[in-house]
Amino acid sequence: MNSTPAATTPGNTWFYFTLITVFTWGIYGILLHKGQVLMGDPVNGRYKAFLFVGIAYFLTAVLAPLVLLMARGAAFSGYTTAGWSWSLIAGILGAIGAFGTLLAFGAQGSPAVVMSIVFAGAPVVNALVSLWLFRHQIDFSKVNPAFYLGIALAVVGGGLVMKFKPNPAPAKPASTVMAPGTTSARV
Repeated sequence: MNSTPAATTPGNTWFYFTLITVFTWGIYGILLHKGQVLMGDPVNGRYKAFLFVGIAYFLTAVLAPLVLLMARGAAFSGYTTAGWSWSLIAGILGAIGAFGTLLAFGAQGSPAVVMSIVFAGAPVVNALVSLWLFRHQIDFSKVNPAFYLGIALAVVGGGLVMKFKPNPAPAKPASTVMAPGTTSARV
């Protein structure tokens, strides 16, 4: 299903890069929630946090590739309309996803539950969209049934997270301080 030429890097280097994404996206939601809460603004904290997500995206997704392109002597031309259009759409979808995550946190979704649902649901969406986009390149009669089982298990996993999510601990009753020499009346 890969529409790009094989990488020139031998071995499983791609897997180690994938693990970077697993780790960073695995803690992304937790840190995003923490940043939102620590803004100290229950009404606008999520928007303030998203502003800094945008700044971070600018630093890592604009400045870093620009430096790499300049270091490699790459020209500032040769960008195809199809290439930059699809890349821009992907970036917009990523930003919408980050914003949706913040909105979920603002609606009292816990990072553990929100991110579990995101990461159970995203592979399902990815698999289904990939099947549709590359449908002309796939011999569906040869797709291993375990692939479809994996999709079903991801859906079930997301449902289980929703159904059995941990609830917050009950609030402790307020303690009362009695003045010296008084007794409590019990009914």
